[in-house]
This record gives sequence, structure tokens and C-alpha cells, in this order.
Amino acid sequence: MNVTLPKFSELADPRTIPASIQKELEQIDPDTPHPLNLFRVHWYNSRRTRRFVDIPEHLVLPSSLTGVDAKIVVLLGNRFPMIHAHKVLAAYACIAPRIVNGEYDLERQRAVWPSTGNFCRGGVAISRILGTRSVAVLPAGMSAERFRWLEKWVSDPADIIRTPGTESNVKEIYDACATLARDPRNVIFNQFAEMGNYLVHYGCTGRAIARVVDQHGGKLRAFVSASGSAGTLAAGDYLKNRYGSAIVAVEALECPTLLLNGYGEHNIQGIGDKHIPLIHNAMNTDMVVAVSDRATDALNLVFNTPEGRDLLSSRRGVPDATIAQLDSLGISSICNIVAAIKAAKYYRLGANDVITTIATDGAEMYASERARHAPLDSIDAATAIGQHLLGASTDNLLELTQRGRERIFNLGYFTWVEQQGVPLADFDARRSQSYWRDLQRLVPAWDARIEQTRSLVPA
Repeated sequence: MNVTLPKFSELADPRTIPASIQKELEQIDPDTPHPLNLFRVHWYNSRRTRRFVDIPEHLVLPSSLTGVDAKIVVLLGNRFPMIHAHKVLAAYACIAPRIVNGEYDLERQRAVWPSTGNFCRGGVAISRILGTRSVAVLPAGMSAERFRWLEKWVSDPADIIRTPGTESNVKEIYDACATLARDPRNVIFNQFAEMGNYLVHYGCTGRAIARVVDQHGGKLRAFVSASGSAGTLAAGDYLKNRYGSAIVAVEALECPTLLLNGYGEHNIQGIGDKHIPLIHNAMNTDMVVAVSDRATDALNLVFNTPEGRDLLSSRRGVPDATIAQLDSLGISSICNIVAAIKAAKYYRLGANDVITTIATDGAEMYASERARHAPLDSIDAATAIGQHLLGASTDNLLELTQRGRERIFNLGYFTWVEQQGVPLADFDARRSQSYWRDLQRLVPAWDARIEQTRSLVPA
């Protein structure tokens, strides 16, 4: 396939990508399955140019929008290539080590990507570049835009497997993958258990956030991210090591697994639940915040309709530059922002304090979701802003003690040991922070093997 694999270190700092590749990328459409687009699978892309940027594109949300004095800084995931979501980074990080370690045969095996939407799209995009067949496994109730994208990118419509339910039905995805795994040609890239997912967000997303924080100044007090596969939460580990900031895990109030060992259905697409991912460093998590899908659905309308935007501008004085970027915020991104507001209020943060979070994808993935709701008028918009932004409170929030962390950690036993067959000793080893630090040794080893594969690619 004449594919050159990027190293993890290059995705963490694209300035180290060979100048010849950077120059060639200026002539390549970021949304095509071109092999060199693997070198765009990082946070340093731009909407305006095909060149890399020095600082990841982001929003600093004004207090006129958030109602808090603290700076809430949001990195924008829709700058990533092909799928316009940061999950393509995780997908690459899961398959690249398997390839260079000889654990995946590109010609004879199929890559199976279990997901609630964006990870499977990322996996399909990466697989197509690599010339290997892929299978997307996701709930049937996810947004129509996800399925339309998949239908254009898979080689066979049968390679899209729709499992029962919606966002909360992760076990049904696992059950489908268990069936597929009976065929040795199928390799399951389970983002909830792949340490490549953890490590790429620790080393790449964590460093990208640090570049933005250092640019703006102020004291980083917390990193906020929906749990999902828990890969993005790994950036919080990096930031805590560097700045001493707290790690805030977010979930849907309608399915409060971390908060209350609870269950239920919700529409905050992209965050997963009803279990604790194997790659969640639960013993390093400081707070759990639950956000209702009523908030995210309502604000999805406010941010993406003329009525909502007019009210933000005329009544709240939100700058036009901020309003113009609201289409970079998808449903789970809005969830992260609401949780960041709640955390800022709980910690009583001021103007010199910073909270960071991630916009995993943009509004383009959710037009069909907005269409399901009644048209928004100015009264509806004012109500949503008052209730879900300015009125966001510190309810449904839990600052974790040691016992609270242990409760969340122990809850993962039932998924991973009883259901998925992870050895108990391997499961328990994750209690210690030394386990997570020791993982970092894998990245230089993977990069060394990626470097060796480059000698196989024709000049």
C-alpha cells in the first residue's frame, strides 16, 4: 500500500514530522483516504489551512456564555482528518502497535471496531488507508450522520453491524464482538481495553492541552472529560503529573454508573456507560459529574439555530467570534462544557484559574438529532441558557475519596474479570499508579518498531 506509519512522538509534536511530508500534505485533501493523512492524525490541524498550526485550535469560553469567571478552554476535535473527530487518533494508536509487533495481518485478517460512533468511523478510515478490511459495530440508534459516513467508507454494507439500543448499550456491542471473535480472521480492537488508546491520549492529547494552557497562562485547576472509553481521561493523568490539576470524569445523569452504580438510557452520544473501561485509571480520578441529556439536547439547539445564537449575542453579549465557533461543539462536547461549569462552581474558581476540556466532534454529526425536536423560539432559548448554562449547579457531583475511587475501580470487576475473562491479577495491578507509569515504556518501543517498518516502504 506504500504507507508510511507515523510515530507516536510525531503525533505528539508534528514539528518533528519530516518537512517533505509536511510540504506534500499541503496538496492533499484532509478528508480523503490518502496514506499521508495518517500524519494529520493529531491536534495541530486547522480549518483555514492545510498546514499544521503551532498551537492546537481551541475556544476560550467567555463568562457571558458560561456564567463563571474561570477560563474554560476547549480543544476542538473536529479539526482531525477524515472523520472530524479525535477518535481517529485512538483508532490509529490501537492498530499501529499490532501491525509493527506482527500481531495483525493486513491481508488475511479483518479489523473489528466496536464503538458508539466515532471510534468505529476512525477505525474504518485508518483501515481503508492501510488496505485492510474493517467492520464497524455500533448501536442502531446512533445519529443518522454516522451511518451515512460509514456507508461511504466501508467496502461492503455488511461490514456495518447495528446492535440493539443506543448510547448506553455497550454490552450489546461486546456480545456482537464475542460472536465475531469466534472467527480467527476477525481481530477486535476494543477501545475500552486497548492500552494504545490510553497511551496516545496521555502523550498526545495531554501534551496538546499543555501547549494551549502554557499559551494562555493562569493556573490549570482541572481537566474535564466524559468517561466514554476513558482514553481521553488519560490526558488528565498527564496534566495532573505536570500541573497538579484535578481529573473530572463526566457521565450522563440518566445513566449514573460512576456516580451511583446506576443504569439507564440517554442521548449524549459518544460517552458510553454501564461499565468501567479497563483503561480508566479510576484510582487517579478526583471527581465525577453527571449531566442530563436534557441539557445537551437543549443546548445543541441553542448553539446551532438563529434564535439561540441571536439571544446569546443580544442578551448575553457573547462575542461573535465565539458564536461562529459553536458549530465545533457536538453533543458530548456540550456535555463536557456543562460539567466544566459545574466543576468551576464547586471549586469556586476565579479569573486566574483554568479548566480544560475536549470537544470530541462538531455539530455536523447531529443535524438529525436537532430535527427530532420542536423548533426553538426565543423563550425556549432563554430557558435553556438560564437552566443549563447559567443555572448549572453543583448537584449530581461527587468529589472522590479513597473509598469512592475504590468503589468505581471494583465495579469494573464484573465486566472485565467475570464477563471478558481478564485475569484477576492483571485487573488488580491497575490499582497502583506505578502500573500506569510503567506503561509509558511501551511508546518508545513502538516508535522504534514503526521506524523499522519505514525501511520497507519504497522511496
